[in-house]
Amino acid sequence: MTAGPFRILVVEDEPVIRELVRSMLTEDGVEVECAENGVEGLKLARTQRFDLILLDVVLPLMDGITVCRMLKADANTASVPLHMLTAKAKKTDVEAATKAGANGYIHKPFRGAELIDLVAGLRAARTPAATR
Repeated sequence: MTAGPFRILVVEDEPVIRELVRSMLTEDGVEVECAENGVEGLKLARTQRFDLILLDVVLPLMDGITVCRMLKADANTASVPLHMLTAKAKKTDVEAATKAGANGYIHKPFRGAELIDLVAGLRAARTPAATR
């Protein structure tokens, strides 16, 4: 039995970056869903199954740190790897994300290989995710 496609949620308000990440990570066995604000990202993360969430910090309607904190406090989404993908690069920004429960922090501008390697590592280590 296969685990199904590896599903990624990208929560990013900049359309160009959303599409760049989608095009870099979409391949055979990988599906990328996008949200353009924190509220939409939170809703998708809570109603669909994802194997990775890439989350910007500066978002309309609800900031990424708040979204991260809420997802990590929810038993249904707490175990999903969540990496911040943001231009906010101060030490205090990284500390706030870590305190909120982020599993990683990727600075913009990012290298495509950095995202591809992250996904490859998670795909290799993945066990079949429970369906919601």
